[in-house]
Amino acid sequence: MKNLILVVLCSVVFTAFGQKKAKNVPKDQDIWVALTAENWDAPGSNAEFTTHDGRPALKVLPKQGQVILKNTTFSNGTVEFDYIPTDQRFASFYFRYKDSKENELFYFRTHRAGDSTGIEAVQYAPAIDGVNLWDLLPQYQGKANFQNKTWNHVKLIASGYQLRVFVNDMQRPTMEVPRMEGNVMEGTLAFEGEGIVSNLVIKPGQTEGLPAYEGTDPVAHDPRYLRKWQITEPAALSKNVDFSMDSAPKAETMWETIWAERRGMVNLTRKFGMSKERRVVWMKVNITSKTDQKKKIAMGFSDDVWVFLNGRYLYVDKNTFGAPIMKEPAGRCSIENASFVIPFKAGKNELTVALANDFYGWALIARLEDMDGLTVE
Repeated sequence: MKNLILVVLCSVVFTAFGQKKAKNVPKDQDIWVALTAENWDAPGSNAEFTTHDGRPALKVLPKQGQVILKNTTFSNGTVEFDYIPTDQRFASFYFRYKDSKENELFYFRTHRAGDSTGIEAVQYAPAIDGVNLWDLLPQYQGKANFQNKTWNHVKLIASGYQLRVFVNDMQRPTMEVPRMEGNVMEGTLAFEGEGIVSNLVIKPGQTEGLPAYEGTDPVAHDPRYLRKWQITEPAALSKNVDFSMDSAPKAETMWETIWAERRGMVNLTRKFGMSKERRVVWMKVNITSKTDQKKKIAMGFSDDVWVFLNGRYLYVDKNTFGAPIMKEPAGRCSIENASFVIPFKAGKNELTVALANDFYGWALIARLEDMDGLTVE
């Protein structure tokens, strides 16, 4: 609660461009950001400062890396800009940008320009330890009516934990995020992906009544989700080895407790961070059944799972993005990914999951069909 109050009170601190000392900017005072070279950090020479359609513009070039606004700390308020996202794949706007590893991100999938029905036209995703969690948050992608050859107007409102984004239509939000998932609450702004930016303005503290507290978790009161697990430390999988029982826990293996976050998701990226090699963890939960009975379980996973009941194989599957085997929705981690039946025996049952990952976010979601006759330890 103290952190949230601090976030609300300390909406934006903005350092005057070209100066070395920080300057506090009064709330409700609009800041028009100069699109000139001295105000931006473009270490990859991936920006030009020019004019477009008779207006000053920042042209982000099709090179890797962010173009970062200097001497600015944004937390809560509104950011607006005009934008032509010309990139062939992604055009990205970062906010609360601490660095390339920790930030919040809203981006366009530019191949959807001109298509107002594409479900993945825009996406919100945080970066945690350099991992973009887009594949763990399919609920935060959506449609948007935008063009890639003419100007679009973008307005983003950040307030505490909540986010609201408008694209062209300033009356109806394109995206609403009840709980931003990044680890940072303040940072600068940045752009990435080929595009043209103009009329960039920051409005400190102007949140248009958007609450700072996090919104409702739609599954918060659903008792069917398995939320408390025991988990091992990650272990690297040998190259060219898909899975091996050699990685299975031993008698001396140390376990610790991990809890699910919103929507019942156990977010392993938040706990273990980035890795450049394929890793596996083991997770377990004890479930006591009053009788011998079968229950269906729905499971979301990123990327691969091996499920065991009382030490015996029960289910194996993969959610490999871009491969024919990937699960709905389009290789993202979701409770929609898969379902199978668990044949519980009367008494105590140990459900164990090995979960491997080498592609973006790492997570597990598990939900039983009901809890009749079951007790989770």
